[in-house]
Amino acid sequence: MMPHPLASCAITGPLPQRMQAVSDRLNKSRVKGLWRSLAHCVALCLLAGCEPQGREAQYKRYLVRLGHTLSVNIPVIQQSALPGPPGTDQLHLDIPDSNLDTLDLLALSGCAVQSTIGKRNSSLGRTARDAQRLLLVLEYLHLAPRCITYQRERGATPLADALARAWQLQHRQLPALIFNATLGGAEYRALWHTPAYTPGESDSATSSSQVISALQAVNGDVRRWLAGDYRADNRAFEILLSEVAAGDGGALLQALASQDAWLAGADAIIAKRMKQGPLCTPGIRPAAADILPGVIHKYFITEIQAGTADLDRRYRTLLPPVKALETLLSSALPPDYRNWESERNARLTKLVAAPGWHVQLLKTIQQPCVSEASQAESIAAF
Repeated sequence: MMPHPLASCAITGPLPQRMQAVSDRLNKSRVKGLWRSLAHCVALCLLAGCEPQGREAQYKRYLVRLGHTLSVNIPVIQQSALPGPPGTDQLHLDIPDSNLDTLDLLALSGCAVQSTIGKRNSSLGRTARDAQRLLLVLEYLHLAPRCITYQRERGATPLADALARAWQLQHRQLPALIFNATLGGAEYRALWHTPAYTPGESDSATSSSQVISALQAVNGDVRRWLAGDYRADNRAFEILLSEVAAGDGGALLQALASQDAWLAGADAIIAKRMKQGPLCTPGIRPAAADILPGVIHKYFITEIQAGTADLDRRYRTLLPPVKALETLLSSALPPDYRNWESERNARLTKLVAAPGWHVQLLKTIQQPCVSEASQAESIAAF
């Protein structure tokens, strides 16, 4: 009979001590294996991009590298956002009704404007939304002149005069009516809605070309109406307003404010180092002078600058049609809107200038360390 393969394995010493030693070695091996597995997982995670992503992460990396290179502590980043416009209730302009509800509709038989006045005097017409009220007024302004002429020709002078007085009143009220339906309305208020802040995603939205086209189309309609062409496509105008409401003006303002806060932190790092004296002096060139250009290229130019250019493009695309409508309706803008408009424009002027100011500081701190030729090459990189 063949002996068992383990029969020749001699066990010396007390059995419990041997078993404990074997157990300890096995436990240590398991721990080492766990640490190796964990390190492997972390490495894979980093390679797969598990570290924080988005603009906020890019700015954090840039400020950490910039602060380390210049031996300056990173300041606290103060995030702020531009306030949205006042609420629609606060902006709404009170517009007196005309005397059309006292007219005898039967006396208007034969006039197309009879139907318009009937819709306006109905319960739905009296409670119509601002956009619908505007469209009814435009319809009246377009159709009433023919009826006024017709009533005068048939000798109904008092009726013609009443229609004419209503026409003159609504013509004067037109800018205010347009304001209530557009800049002061819910759709344009939604354009400036600020979404809930999500780190790394504050500037992820884009200004849709459909939104810009809608803003421009509304402006085209308003120009025609104020010039005396009162034709309107009711359904098309309502659709344009709904497309305006889908705009990302609030997200854009939030992103610009966030960008400004991060760049202000980077500016503070540079300014603090510059207070200590020039980065380079005759005969002295610190290691930071050679490291800084690489930090700027990798973490600012490569990672951040494309995003700043995109924000600038979105600002220069969205704001012009909004400002154009504000100019068209300047006579009707209420004080609360004017105050918000002025504050918005002043803040935006500062916010969009932040990247250019930061680039200028980067050039200034490097200037003592580079030759004229190198300096021209460095400036051309921005």
